[in-house]
This record gives sequence, structure tokens and C-alpha cells, in this order.
Amino acid sequence: MRAIFVQIKCEMGQAYSVARVAADTILELSELYSTSGQYDLLGKFYLEPEQDIGLFVTEQVQALP
Repeated sequence: MRAIFVQIKCEMGQAYSVARVAADTILELSELYSTSGQYDLLGKFYLEPEQDIGLFVTEQVQALP
């Protein structure tokens, strides 16, 4: 397994709902933190060595409502 970190920008006022959906639907999610600044959330994900990072981010993380 390898760890990746992804910063997530949410629509205004939606960080909690995005965090809830991410925690409920993304099995690779290990930790999720609320942050201040340009991004709203910081996620730590564990991927299999052969799993494509770009594909994972676009299909799993960027697809969050």
C-alpha cells in the first residue's frame, strides 16, 4: 500500500457534507482533516501499488458531490 494526500476544495458551506460522503463511499480513505486556506479538506488515501493515482483522484475524489 502507498499513501497519497489530496487537497479538496468544496463549494461554500459544503465541507461537512463532502467529508461525510467521502468517509461513507471511498474505501481507500484513511484520514480526513478540515483545513483553512485555499483548500477545505485534506484526505489521506492508501492505494494498491498498481492502482493509478490520477485515475483514482479523478474518478473517486473529484466525483464527490
